[in-house]
Amino acid sequence: MKRRVVPFLVALGLIVLVIAGFFGIRLVERYTPSKEQADIGKLLGVSGDNVAVFLNNELQEAKGIYIEEQTYLPIEWVNDKLNERFYWDNHEKLLVYALPESIVYADHSTKGSTGKPLIWVNDEGVYLSLGLIANYTDIRLDVFDLADHKRIFVNNDWSEETKAVADGKGNVREKGGIKSPIVTRVEKGSEVTVLETMEKWDKVRTPDGYIGYVEHKRLGESRSEAPVSTFVAPVYKNISLDEPVCMAWHQVTKPEGNASFDNLIANTKGLNVISPTWYELTDNEGGFNSYADAAYVQKAHDMGLQVWALINNFSGNVQTEVLLSKTSTRQKLIEKLMAEVEQYGLDGLNLDFEGIKKEAGVHYIQFIRELSVSCRKEGIVLSVDNYVPYAGNEFYNRKEQGIVADYVIVMGYDEHYAGGEPGSVASVGYVNDGISNTLKQVPKEKLINAIPLYTRVWTEAADGKTSSVALGIAKAKEWAVENNVELYWQEELGQYYGELKTEEGTKKVWMEEERSIGLKMDLIRQNDLAGVACWKLGLESEEIWDVIQWDQPDGEEKQTDSSN
Repeated sequence: MKRRVVPFLVALGLIVLVIAGFFGIRLVERYTPSKEQADIGKLLGVSGDNVAVFLNNELQEAKGIYIEEQTYLPIEWVNDKLNERFYWDNHEKLLVYALPESIVYADHSTKGSTGKPLIWVNDEGVYLSLGLIANYTDIRLDVFDLADHKRIFVNNDWSEETKAVADGKGNVREKGGIKSPIVTRVEKGSEVTVLETMEKWDKVRTPDGYIGYVEHKRLGESRSEAPVSTFVAPVYKNISLDEPVCMAWHQVTKPEGNASFDNLIANTKGLNVISPTWYELTDNEGGFNSYADAAYVQKAHDMGLQVWALINNFSGNVQTEVLLSKTSTRQKLIEKLMAEVEQYGLDGLNLDFEGIKKEAGVHYIQFIRELSVSCRKEGIVLSVDNYVPYAGNEFYNRKEQGIVADYVIVMGYDEHYAGGEPGSVASVGYVNDGISNTLKQVPKEKLINAIPLYTRVWTEAADGKTSSVALGIAKAKEWAVENNVELYWQEELGQYYGELKTEEGTKKVWMEEERSIGLKMDLIRQNDLAGVACWKLGLESEEIWDVIQWDQPDGEEKQTDSSN
């Protein structure tokens, strides 16, 4: 019996040893750090002369290129992430950068201080050198473009960073965990930037330009450090009136229209700016009609009015995206406008480009930048008209307008327009939304809200068709009285509403008059805006000016310089 027990115990011992050995090996494997090296090229997504780009320590899809011993970044990415003011003219193969008082031009042959090209153009697109970007952009750069796997770190975030010193040598791994491949190593005493702190692992950026994970225990105490910028930002000096703007447009469609000035201005109160619609683009080469009149300007000046002449793009012969996409054409147009300014002694220009397409947006804002340079040199006001903000017209770039232009005007009307559904031209909620949404991008000191001196009488026919006719406030009042239309106040709209049954159908009106205009003026004053603009002279009732005019200080109107 004992002889049988001994072999059994031996066998059992062997089984235990085997099991222990198995689990021991598994235990060792589990807790033994991996020595596998990470595939850096795959990790960064680059090879050869492609350059990985990190923005604020986040790897970007866009890649740079390393050519002629320097790194270039794609202009689309630079515009989107760093600086939208680098403008590429694809027609004339020209890079344009508008500063406050000058415009810089460069092409493929332009060299920087290093003797290398500032821009690089190939089949894949346009690329800007790091030096060029840094010269005009508030960024910090860490460049590792001499390494086998080229990479650069771009930072435009100036908030505090967390730094820590390694207490000893340690592997930096692709992910948190000892089995993750090794990206690089940190040496004792080396300083890393801590991007994220976890219980056992920290995400760090190393001095040799890698991002990975290191064991928390390998790092000493952390400290905060705020990076310091040495970039000198350009200062855009702007002209502003020392009192609220009270402006009215004077529609002039032919030279003879100037003669109506005396009659239209006679009953106004509180105006300090008049904007005659003197210039209309006629073609895609920068040509325009001019109805400017020196005697008109002199009479306005004698009355203490500034003249901000308007230019529009309403002609069917003009494709704005074509006109503005060529640098030479923009230059031609601006030079001609400045000649008009000098000849007629204009105090300002009012830009009224409407209905432009999304693809024209980048050219449109570049035109405003370049026009602002010339206006700034001439010491005249540049104001720009805009729709109420809505999804789909963001490309008008009100934020940039609010920097380079002197005034931004939001056209707080046409809530309902000819060809659309019946309704108010400018309900108080619509105006309020237009102001508040524009203020998210434009400082109040530059924002002017435009109000309508007209309304629409709508006709809903029996067959369901809808039409409308625009009537000035004075004419609309007459129409309501003549037709005995009862008007009822609608609190939510801030307007009187009335309707009339006729053979043509039901006529409806949302009336603009003193009370409704007064509510709009209340919004302008409550938001402390730069002023009000009125479309257009000749449509108003005389008493409306008692509501519109600002309480003005004694003394003559002056211009002062301010900067933002």
